[in-house]
Amino acid sequence: MLTHIHVRNLAIVDEIEVEPGAGMTALTGETGAGKSILVDALGLVLGDRADSSVIRHGRERAEISAGFNVHGNAAVNAWLAGQELDMDGECQLRRIINREGRTRGYINGQPVPMQSLRELGEQLVDIHGQHEHQSLLRTAVQRQLLDAFGGHHDLLDTVAGLYREWKSVQAELDSCVQSEADRDARLDLLRYQLQELESLGLSCEEINSIDEEHARQANAGRLLEACQQGLSRLDTDESDSAYSLITRTQDDLNELAHLDAGLEDATRILTEASVLVQEGINSLRQYADRIEIDPQRLQWLEERIGVLHDLARKHRCSAEQLPGVEEKLRRELDSIEHADQRREALQGKLARLEQSCLTAAKQLTGKRKKTARVFGKQITDAMQTLGMAGGIFAVDVSPRKDRSFGPHGMDAIEFLVSANKGQPLQALGKVASGGELSRISLSIQVICAGSDAIPTLIFDEVDSGIGGGVAEIVGGKLRGLGTQRQVLCVTHLPQVAALADHQIQITKLSGKESTRIRVRTLSNEERVDELARMLGGIKITQQTREHAREMMEQARRQKPAHAKVRQRSAGS
Repeated sequence: MLTHIHVRNLAIVDEIEVEPGAGMTALTGETGAGKSILVDALGLVLGDRADSSVIRHGRERAEISAGFNVHGNAAVNAWLAGQELDMDGECQLRRIINREGRTRGYINGQPVPMQSLRELGEQLVDIHGQHEHQSLLRTAVQRQLLDAFGGHHDLLDTVAGLYREWKSVQAELDSCVQSEADRDARLDLLRYQLQELESLGLSCEEINSIDEEHARQANAGRLLEACQQGLSRLDTDESDSAYSLITRTQDDLNELAHLDAGLEDATRILTEASVLVQEGINSLRQYADRIEIDPQRLQWLEERIGVLHDLARKHRCSAEQLPGVEEKLRRELDSIEHADQRREALQGKLARLEQSCLTAAKQLTGKRKKTARVFGKQITDAMQTLGMAGGIFAVDVSPRKDRSFGPHGMDAIEFLVSANKGQPLQALGKVASGGELSRISLSIQVICAGSDAIPTLIFDEVDSGIGGGVAEIVGGKLRGLGTQRQVLCVTHLPQVAALADHQIQITKLSGKESTRIRVRTLSNEERVDELARMLGGIKITQQTREHAREMMEQARRQKPAHAKVRQRSAGS
């Protein structure tokens, strides 16, 4: 349930805060006073599209926040917990729209994308606008309304999932059949490419070793020359080689070590150095002995590397990736060579999926037909009370023209109506006038709203185009919804407003330099004045007030709890 909404710097709003109560709340005011601004603000905080034009003139940003009590709402609490946004049965939403066009959204203080606000908003509030009857003529909307009323969501998900899988397998089979058309040419190419790669006997280890061996062979002369020069410096018969100098110095110090113990460290280090130098000489000599200058081997290595690089360019990869390319080509060749088995497997899977789709779609058709009878009867009953006595409403559920199934099943759904007694049923758009269509739409909205679990319902002037006793009946239906859900209704009809549990008045105030709106909850006596204004227009007489009071007394049999409104104003 919506517990409060705070709006600042939106359109002509400077700052208002409303705390609607349970049951039905009527939002009333003169034409053009801004009654729908609260509805628009709630839509924005629930993720509706917005741009900087909604910001109050002279301000840099608009801000809307709304609070909801979600105790006992398992679906909403599960969603919040799944997003790690839960907060002990409360839900606080916030939306900031900046003049630069940037917009930010928050759930329980955490920044979230607009999609998250929309997903959550769809579970918290259902907004019915005054122009919804126009969309009622679209077959897709008619199908959605029937399925929503019947609670077909799980079966619809099953049908849609099976259909997506069927389409995926169909596409895979089509690709398989198409590839068979080019099968022989592709097989020849694959076999040639594989033979070319397999003849080299490639492996990642060999490719790396070829590069290393080539580096050695290409620089064998330099390596051998360096070894010889090193050996000459370290170990020759000359007295100035490194090894000779170290050993001579070591011998001299050994003779003097008994004179001063301080020479022992130096003597020990030189002894270790002579051993290490000798080991280095032996290792270098062994390495030099292994160096072999082989021009033929070098030529073979260069040719081998050239072939590898040519193949790498052909397959658009590095030389090191060629073994992987070979394995990929081998798998593709195997797949094409066994395409017959694969095609048969796909055909079998497609047939099974098609049967599953048809089975689920037929189940959906059966449920839709049962729902259509109940739905049609309820709308027909509502039409009798909305000035369309003798009218009949029905839902036709029949196979699609191409008799195929799709993500929504295999049915063509159409709303039919006979507006007057004795007239045949025809498509809704062909026989219903604008006023009749509006009343049928209102009946559908009220009935469908009562069939879902969304806790807050908002009706924005959906009673436009009706009046008198019909308006009182509409108000009764909305009030009946208010016993199960929280209902906010923007209305210009006193018959509807009188039946509300609470009434909020929206007034537009114009100053010398700016315009703003004032929002306040009305007491019982103030409600009488407001209803009188709605009844009598500009001049309100005592008789009009008495009429309004009588409407209140007839409509209200128990004293309601008042909604709370706090008004903050920056002045006009």
